[in-house]
Amino acid sequence: MTAAKNLSIVIVFAALLGLLGIGGFMLFQDMEGPEVILTPDTGRASPHQDLALTLRDKKSGIRSVSVTVKKNSHSLVVLDSAFSDGRREQRVTFNLKDAGLKDGAFDLEVRATDTSLAGFGKGNTTTRVYPMRLDTQPPRVSVKSMPPYVRRGGTGSILYSVNEDVERTGVKVGDLYFPGFRQPSGDYLCFFAFPHFLTMAQYAPEITAVDLSGNAMASRLVIRPLDKVFRHDNINLSENFLTSKMPEFEQEVPGEMTQLERFLKVNSELRTSNERKLLEVGKDTAPNMLWHGAFLQLPNSATRAGFADNRSYIYNGQKVDNQTHLGLDFASLAMAEVPASNSGRVVFAGQLGIYGNLVIIDHGLGLQTLYSHLSEISANVGQQVKKGDVIGKTGTTGMAGGDHLHFGVTISGVQVQPVEWLDPHWIEDNVTSRLK
Repeated sequence: MTAAKNLSIVIVFAALLGLLGIGGFMLFQDMEGPEVILTPDTGRASPHQDLALTLRDKKSGIRSVSVTVKKNSHSLVVLDSAFSDGRREQRVTFNLKDAGLKDGAFDLEVRATDTSLAGFGKGNTTTRVYPMRLDTQPPRVSVKSMPPYVRRGGTGSILYSVNEDVERTGVKVGDLYFPGFRQPSGDYLCFFAFPHFLTMAQYAPEITAVDLSGNAMASRLVIRPLDKVFRHDNINLSENFLTSKMPEFEQEVPGEMTQLERFLKVNSELRTSNERKLLEVGKDTAPNMLWHGAFLQLPNSATRAGFADNRSYIYNGQKVDNQTHLGLDFASLAMAEVPASNSGRVVFAGQLGIYGNLVIIDHGLGLQTLYSHLSEISANVGQQVKKGDVIGKTGTTGMAGGDHLHFGVTISGVQVQPVEWLDPHWIEDNVTSRLK
């Protein structure tokens, strides 16, 4: 009996030690509080600006979070949230509109607690204090240089200063946004467009700025606009063109259909998709000027089509479609070498729908040039090129009926009149002189 009793005591004692070990492990396995990330973390805020907290805990879930505003003797809880789902990452948003603060410095205290058993079940708590400044005043913009005019379809430039650091600033034209870029002087330089599809009455550019506290300003730019009437052209669609060209687009526009039906889809739906891609590529730009002087035209070439030509497509004597030609068509010898029109960085080199084989060069400040329908591409994305460097050869890829170069210019992805950028006098009057 004694031996059995002693064995029972040993078993009970071992079990208690095991339970204590498990309890200790549970209590002490997680001794770190949650990670706290405030966005935006600029040290500035305005009353109606949304602030976001991301809370992460690698070992336990998030139990609760509180946010307290402290200024002198003033203290107010602006957020107090508990979470029951035990997730290891939580995201919450809040603002300071009911905090009763005036402009000036204050502290933002964030306390986040996890679901661990640390602290005998209370969990680990992280406390972060963010020194902040409440700012309710919008930024002020001072325009230093305006273009003498902006022609419909063309480009304008503006040099201006902002009285404080900003999250973003630029010129807004309808739904289009053209960012300004800070220069070494501290001023901002912005290229913007008078889109070809807007009328004189519709064109109302605004200069905008949003500061680090989320305060925004917008002011109408009083600019002298000049109208431009664009040419109309009829394009006859032959059976030979449709049967020889449309098979190139069977992957991008699949399905059973006639070649005319495929053409209509390519010429409208695919064209629209390609324009969206140009807007996307237009964001990949340097904040400084990479180019020098006027841009080069394809050597020994003749212009066969103009910018914003309004094209009616005729099939068997009937109008079947209408589109706008955005660029200049240069014709030279077949498979002629294509030089970079100016110095910059290659940001696109590949196939793109109606443009066929396409190279896009970024020249900085949102300004980019397009070289399409190429038979051969000899440039790579990321490559720095100089004015005159060969980047490919002319061809008939994409929606091209004959060997030529389709040359385009975009401002933040919006297509503009290339002729202006080929003119050294226009560049001097509208760009270079504005920077002096």
